Amino acid sequence: MQIEYLNQNIICNQYHKGTVIIHEGSRTSSIYVVIKGISKTYSTGFDGKEQILRFEKPGDIIGFNSLLNEEISNTSTKVIYESIVYQIPGEQFINIIKANPDFSLSLIRKACKELNTTNKYLTDVAQKKVKERLAEILLFMHNTFGVDSENFINISLTREEMANMVGTATESAIRLLSEFKHEGLIYIEGRKIKLLNKKQLARIGNIYR
Repeated sequence: MQIEYLNQNIICNQYHKGTVIIHEGSRTSSIYVVIKGISKTYSTGFDGKEQILRFEKPGDIIGFNSLLNEEISNTSTKVIYESIVYQIPGEQFINIIKANPDFSLSLIRKACKELNTTNKYLTDVAQKKVKERLAEILLFMHNTFGVDSENFINISLTREEMANMVGTATESAIRLLSEFKHEGLIYIEGRKIKLLNKKQLARIGNIYR
């Protein structure tokens, strides 16, 4: 019954690269489920610089925090790879939550996971050096998106986006990537990056798990 109800209200959208799905400072009246593609969620500083907080890949839900809190969104979400996204009106989404305790629990768990990720990111920014954060980000990208047939990470970012993830200037990110390349830790081909020594990157990033 709920699946039929959902199918009657779902909207399938196709978004091109660069399209903003949710704008910072706006109210969200729907939630979005990524079916294909990748998007990035970021906040904008006073200087207009983006701070990338996370990426969304197939299966991820966008916009449920601000919808459930009935607050304006404090982040934006922009498509970085051509995407197909299901849009579910907020009222219908709320009805599904009320009627499905298991789904509600899974949503709470997802919200907690996102909060833990954000808290870890803030801790890293405060305590880790830029080089450590870059090594950790490269491993995160590798583990999150996997690799292609040539072992390149399945997401290619601009140097500015890499810098925004790490929380540093673009010039610093470029310099450190060059250092990693010369040390034989990574291989770079345009925007594509291949990790050659994950153990050493983990040591540099102070990742012990």
